[in-house]
Amino acid sequence: MQQYDNIPQAGSTSGGRVQPHAELDTSHGVVLYLDDVTVSFDGFRALNKLSLSIDVGELRCIIGPNGAGKTTMMDVITGKTRPDTGTVYFGQTLDLTKLNEPQIAQAGIGRKFQKPTVFEQHSVFENLELAIKTDKGIWHSLFGKLSNEQRDRIAQILDLIQLGDKTYTRAGLLSHGQKQWLEIGMLLAQEPKLLMLDEPVAGMTDHETERTAELLNTLAGTHSIMVVEHDMDFIGRIARKVTVLHEGSVLAEGALDQVQNDEKVIEVYLGR
Repeated sequence: MQQYDNIPQAGSTSGGRVQPHAELDTSHGVVLYLDDVTVSFDGFRALNKLSLSIDVGELRCIIGPNGAGKTTMMDVITGKTRPDTGTVYFGQTLDLTKLNEPQIAQAGIGRKFQKPTVFEQHSVFENLELAIKTDKGIWHSLFGKLSNEQRDRIAQILDLIQLGDKTYTRAGLLSHGQKQWLEIGMLLAQEPKLLMLDEPVAGMTDHETERTAELLNTLAGTHSIMVVEHDMDFIGRIARKVTVLHEGSVLAEGALDQVQNDEKVIEVYLGR
């Protein structure tokens, strides 16, 4: 695993705020870097010296059996869980182990959980309006208006997630798949550098799954994306590089064909 010298501690925070993530230093080409990360719960090692890195603009798929450490890994990256040991860097300068969850989100990491969490009583447009990066102060929230640039951004997101015809539809009336796309749109409105998606196609129809694959393939390159998923057909539609976790560490990594034919992966996860 490549080491990065002269990485400062998270002194890039000031008064509890992280410097704008537009300034994220990814000059080494890596957006996320975990090295030798261990997490234990009551003696059980959920992560066991886990090391991996994700490149800028990469779409990485993470697979593995239940209990492999996938959720704990995402919890560590987003600040929900603190590692016992190890290094977690976002870009070259942000030590995520020294930031809290809001600071990490502000730094440019967006996480989508398996179950969509949208504001069901609000329209699709209003959900995106609430999510878009803007002044969140009380006065602005009550009386502030979207700028033309922000309205254009919402229009672009609506087109990207293919919900333009649902702009003023109450989110609670959307299908399961449409709610998932709306939540991805809400993350995009926050302009993240890294998108983390947990089982994004769980419960979707075949058509919705296909459209989700198209969406993620479109986003790849512009955004760095981590997808944790069990649906191997879906993985086959989006996979560039696949990491297989088992017992808290990397079991195998590479192209999909490579990991699918790995005897260790077949034994612990894919089967014959």
